[in-house]
Amino acid sequence: MVVEHVASDADITQAAALMADPTRAAMLTSLLDGRALAAGELARLAGVSAATASAHLARLLDGCLVTVVRQGRHRYYRLTGHEVAHALESLARISPRPAVRSLKGARQARLLREARTCYDHLAGQAGVELLDRLVGGKCLVEAADGYEVGEKGERILAELGVDLAAVRGARRRFAIPCLDWTERRPHLGGALGAALTERLMERGWFERGTTRRALTLTEHGRSGMTAL
Repeated sequence: MVVEHVASDADITQAAALMADPTRAAMLTSLLDGRALAAGELARLAGVSAATASAHLARLLDGCLVTVVRQGRHRYYRLTGHEVAHALESLARISPRPAVRSLKGARQARLLREARTCYDHLAGQAGVELLDRLVGGKCLVEAADGYEVGEKGERILAELGVDLAAVRGARRRFAIPCLDWTERRPHLGGALGAALTERLMERGWFERGTTRRALTLTEHGRSGMTAL
């Protein structure tokens, strides 16, 4: 049987093929914390030579999955945007978990589950708990396309230093549930999730750990989460 595709269908084969290669998949997931990395660092993380990494990065650039940030003579690579990160996170939710074969691997898995970045917003147990508290405390109320900020939420977000007017003007959805691939429950995504995570990092509630994407909830942050 021949399947006909209508003109409006998206051709997902190119992006899917780029993500399906193990080396490119390792590079893309290494960039999921939103930071830019040099080609040499990506080669090390993917376990390939510099020449092999350059060839894969060229394909990712052609496929618009990564972009280049230039600082003087140096070139750094990052994901093209939150849409690419969302696609990778979605694949993670339907993919089998890799077997843990060492104490280091077990520790890394535990840290990622406790708190991590989902591109530019808080994920893991901490992210799910934060959303639960915001919704349970009526700071966020469910809306047709995600969440809206309640009167109490406007006060609390202002105290945290979140500029709601600027967040509403961002060219992305305002506040949406993002299904967490480890917890199987939503954390807060969208422009508000990104802005809130940025402020929590600036206030010292969370610190980046030695494992990429993993975050550590500080004692100051633990007190702040309780105060919410």
